[in-house]
Amino acid sequence: MEERTGKKIFNGIAIGKIKFLEKTENQVIRTKVSDTNAEIERYEAAKIAAISQLEDLYEKALAEVGEANAEIFNVHAMMLEDDDYNESIHNIITTQETNAEYATAVTGDNFAEMFANMDDDYFKARSADVKDITERVITVLCGGSDNNDIGDEPVIIVAEDLAPSETVQMDKTKLLAFVTRLGSANSHTAILARTMGIPALVNVGISKDWNGKIGIVDGYTGKFLVDPDADLLAEYEKKKAADEEQKNLLLTLKGKENVTKSGQKISLFANIGNPNDLGAVLANDAGGIGLFRSEFLYLESETYPTEEEQFLAYKKVVETMGGKKVIIRTLDIGADKQVDYFDLDKEDNPALGYRAIRICLTRPEIFRTQLRALYRASAFGNLAIMYPMIISVDEVRRIKEISKSVREELASENIAIGNVEEGIMIETPAAALMSDELAKEVDFFSIGTNDLTQYTLAIDRQNAKLDSFYDAHHPAVLRFIQMATENAHKEGIWCGICGELGADTTLTETFLKMGVDELSVSPACILPVRKIIREAE
Repeated sequence: MEERTGKKIFNGIAIGKIKFLEKTENQVIRTKVSDTNAEIERYEAAKIAAISQLEDLYEKALAEVGEANAEIFNVHAMMLEDDDYNESIHNIITTQETNAEYATAVTGDNFAEMFANMDDDYFKARSADVKDITERVITVLCGGSDNNDIGDEPVIIVAEDLAPSETVQMDKTKLLAFVTRLGSANSHTAILARTMGIPALVNVGISKDWNGKIGIVDGYTGKFLVDPDADLLAEYEKKKAADEEQKNLLLTLKGKENVTKSGQKISLFANIGNPNDLGAVLANDAGGIGLFRSEFLYLESETYPTEEEQFLAYKKVVETMGGKKVIIRTLDIGADKQVDYFDLDKEDNPALGYRAIRICLTRPEIFRTQLRALYRASAFGNLAIMYPMIISVDEVRRIKEISKSVREELASENIAIGNVEEGIMIETPAAALMSDELAKEVDFFSIGTNDLTQYTLAIDRQNAKLDSFYDAHHPAVLRFIQMATENAHKEGIWCGICGELGADTTLTETFLKMGVDELSVSPACILPVRKIIREAE
């Protein structure tokens, strides 16, 4: 038997035959062509076919893993339409009188290297995307298939790495788990694994010799066991049965209160990125929506979404939730969420740059349009507004002036609005330290632990090289959460958590002791967190 350890991505136990997935890249041979125009037409046809494949993948991912996770395929399609990328391929074909496969491969290599050499981690990550789209076009040119058939029996996939497209194409009824040598906890494929509920490990030393052998993936400990003996196999069969029984028991918690044995109650809401996620919110019995990321409207549009487009999207969510609270976060564009028509400058440190509320306060025409839509939608349900990336009392007061002006404008037009709570995200150390003053200005706090951890520890949470240094349980982070909660209560307002830590069941009791009023988590985490709450003293 062999035992390897990796970084765990999703809890669960999988037992089955190992299938080693060996990627076969297309072998590109340079050939001279006499009709370069015809070769450019070949490339353009292949590009259109590749974009069509990506559109199909987007629809498949949308149905299986939701809007936020499907968006990567829209990004890939847009990259294939990039002028610089296409002009490079056309130029190589024309000037070197060479075949489309070669021109595409050279362009892909050049652009991937260019991104890989950039200092910014966001742009470095685009290197893998360029390789993915380039290989897709070459596959079409070579007459290859985009299918990713893993066979007729359920298997544990072992591979060097998996692209999001490869993961989405696999038959989920045959995919028990996956184990990769590369990858990080924040990679697109890792996020897909969590969304699909598939046990997964990354950063595991792998071997082709395992193909066909029995493997065990322990998503709780990060262990991968290959060719276990009969006793160990029987032990894990029992663990797997107990694990599945536990998951079934969670379903009995639907409709139950989020209350501890001593009677302490806490609200349990869901985070969503699109109205398409509402089904999962209702299916998992969330008490409301604690974070609705409104930027999807901007990411999906080719120009600024109109007031009416935004109003209809917000109205649909609050109506569907039937009186349950829906907290909508205002525009959070910037950093790793870039939109071409915003014409944002390239920044050396985009996570610390021109983003979120900073854009809204300096481009009030965008902000006022969104606020008008939000206030109009508030007449149709229980809507609250939340402002991101706050660092000062002055910012909050400027927001309040603008929002007051918008409400007065709507009143003068005889447009009804509801009773809207307005709060801020505590996701910067500055906001946490100033929370005693900020609490005097707003109706609630929602702690964004992802950015709060990143900024407190000065660690880029998307940089895989820093995973061993990134500690979301760091005492400094927990002290900031405690501080914000206490300061909120002193001023009579409530305080919730909407970041990843909200779903960390090892901290649920800690948050209860702190007096946190609300936890907002991904829909699939609602019942596991409820279980911990109800078992707490």
